Amino acid sequence: MNVVYYSIKVTPSHDPNDFECGKRNKLPFLNIFDDEGVLNENAGKFKGLRRYDARIEVQKELEKLGLFICKKPNKMILGLCSKTKDIIEPMIRPQWWVNCKNVAARAIADVKEGRLKILPKTYEKNWFEFLENIREWCVSRQIWWGHRCPVYLVRVEGKLEKPDASNNDHWIAGKTYEEALDKASFLWSVPKDKITLTQDEDVLDTWFSSGLLTMSSFGWPNVNDERFKAFYPTDVLETGHDILFFWVARMVFMSYFFTDKLPFHTVFLHPIVRDKEGRKMSKSLGNVIDPLHVTDGISLESMIELLGSGNLPENEVKKVTLEKTKEFPEGITECGADALRFGLLAYLSQGKNINLDINRVIGYKAFCNKIWNATRFSLTHLCEDFKPVQDLHTLKFQFIDLWILNKLSRACRSVDRVII
Repeated sequence: MNVVYYSIKVTPSHDPNDFECGKRNKLPFLNIFDDEGVLNENAGKFKGLRRYDARIEVQKELEKLGLFICKKPNKMILGLCSKTKDIIEPMIRPQWWVNCKNVAARAIADVKEGRLKILPKTYEKNWFEFLENIREWCVSRQIWWGHRCPVYLVRVEGKLEKPDASNNDHWIAGKTYEEALDKASFLWSVPKDKITLTQDEDVLDTWFSSGLLTMSSFGWPNVNDERFKAFYPTDVLETGHDILFFWVARMVFMSYFFTDKLPFHTVFLHPIVRDKEGRKMSKSLGNVIDPLHVTDGISLESMIELLGSGNLPENEVKKVTLEKTKEFPEGITECGADALRFGLLAYLSQGKNINLDINRVIGYKAFCNKIWNATRFSLTHLCEDFKPVQDLHTLKFQFIDLWILNKLSRACRSVDRVII
């Protein structure tokens, strides 16, 4: 009887799915790369090779040992850097985390008990789904811009000469360098001149910084600021439904943390305006439509010129130029604000998203033009001294007139209810 053995490569330190597998099976987490993509001592005889060279050498070694069977293409999705298009290698790195379970439970209760209203109410389900499955929030990012993390790695002369960045006890937090130095001096019971602090180069998550908006815009952390006392908490937040968790929930969390209050009592979520293919409008895709280009009009040449002034790669500029030329061979005709409003309102019957087709807006421009011309035609049939009646009750109406006025009254009441 022949026994066939299969081996499965599992790299818990270099793949998100393998990371979860490693935790479930209590596997060791070994990192084989340094920050330059060069294999380290955990790679054995392949130490010092760059990642792509190492793959070739590993295959040669397997062939030499008689263990190599075959090599076949495998369809998979690889993470690519948006700028360099290089393949991203996941790595486990020390990060800063915030436990959000308590504030998430409070946010759930505030919605269920009516202190925080989410409109339309259908999005309450999304709110509960997000917050009932909340995880620790990773608030540190390895990027070049943002609020720098206010934490410092501590080196203590004679006591802690080689601090470990992955050991929480070797870090100290402080609003300022001086405050962190005072804390470190107290905790390690040494004079300040025996301590060296190195601030973490990581910055805070964008949503962490954005979550401060409701407070920071009114002078926080100075809670005695007249604006803060007068306007905080606010009333209504209006935003897109796609960032209900990323931004809205984070603002609620931050407000709980720092003021023990809700930042607003109502959240109104509007649809997302996408391109006609249903793709989210993005500068990186080059499919953003400026509302002013719809109301005022723009030539095809100007649209293409704007593409070159952005941050699109040259190959993407060529691709988007072809798309724009095909979709807007004559550019975008001047539609005016009324036609654009009419078009957006008409799209609302679709649901969550607006897949904006400019040709439909142009159609509504023609419709608005017909109403304008019909009104002008009607005015020509009125006498020069015509004045509208102030009190409709003085007139005698036919049935059709009463029907029209009834429909108008109902429409006005519906609009008032929504606005008020």
